[in-house]
Amino acid sequence: MEKVDVTVIGAGVVGLAIARSLAQHFKDVLILEQEGRIGAGISSRNSEVIHAGIYYASDSLKAQLCVKGKHQLYDYCQSHRVGHKRIGKLIVAQHDNDKAALDTLLTQAERNGVDDLQWWEAAEISAKEPHVKASLALFSPSTGIVDSHGLMESLLADAQQHQAQLVLHTGVTRITPQNTGFDVDMLSAQTPYQCHSRIVINATGLQAQQVAHSIEGYDTSSIPLLYYAKGNYFHYSGRSPFNHLIYPLPEAKHSGLGIHATLDLAGQLRFGPDVRYIDDIDYQVDAYRLDAFQQAIQTYFPGLDPAKLAPDYVGIRPKLQAPGAASEDFCLHSAVQHQLPGLINLFGIESPGLTSCLALAEMVTKTVLDEIQ
Repeated sequence: MEKVDVTVIGAGVVGLAIARSLAQHFKDVLILEQEGRIGAGISSRNSEVIHAGIYYASDSLKAQLCVKGKHQLYDYCQSHRVGHKRIGKLIVAQHDNDKAALDTLLTQAERNGVDDLQWWEAAEISAKEPHVKASLALFSPSTGIVDSHGLMESLLADAQQHQAQLVLHTGVTRITPQNTGFDVDMLSAQTPYQCHSRIVINATGLQAQQVAHSIEGYDTSSIPLLYYAKGNYFHYSGRSPFNHLIYPLPEAKHSGLGIHATLDLAGQLRFGPDVRYIDDIDYQVDAYRLDAFQQAIQTYFPGLDPAKLAPDYVGIRPKLQAPGAASEDFCLHSAVQHQLPGLINLFGIESPGLTSCLALAEMVTKTVLDEIQ
């Protein structure tokens, strides 16, 4: 049986960041990915936004890792020549009585260490974003966009420079704890295979709960329930009328940030995502949502031309909050709590997971090093 130091299950942006970090401390790092390419799931189906850290509950992992990870990500993109832009975003309100909601966001942002938000009055909004309808807005200059695919390729290249190996078309079927680590059973291109790994990291996103249930002797009652939250995106043809990202006020209990306007590095404008809880993974765009998108967008972009709006793609978030429930934090299960040192499961890594990827990797690496010493 082949023996490795570390097995990272999942080659999305978080798994790759963790593999890169651990490869700097361990000789043999194996990255397993059940799809035929890296980042085929959550990591390639999002808004590609570098979040500032505004919305998340004080002292939550989301707040701490987003704020820290934002700075790390900008530095990494700069040093590794990964495409990105500190484009900034507006959180807009249409009515004067919405100021209290913006005040609440400002207070929360400051508690989280985001101290660069600016008030924009109607005149400034009109001057800088003439197509946006708003009476008041908060401007976040540290919000940006990133080439998520370029980022993942860079993280993988860094990991491979430290001798990490990527194996595609390989899914894990069982993990069996042993005295010196874990036996990992897998199907690689439909062929059964097994390796022994001193450390196992479950960073499989939408499959994290499924992988956790395959661990023999693991306390399955501690595995949080998973809810699929589907988000549709629609693209807007032609030149973008916006210079910044445009966000409405967030939805109730922060189930989503509202149907917002985002730009990619090529200047393509798209709107989304919405939030629709579903029972099974489905990447088909719900074209019937077009009317709802139009109504939501026109609250802040009254000049919307509906003929330029068309279905684009779908993302699915691995939420830990039930429909209508309060927002849940990232959940990292260090298996020391289950007498299984060297095993870490990451649950509910949705937004701001992309922004937080380097900070998450640092946290996981520190946990692993502390556990095995």
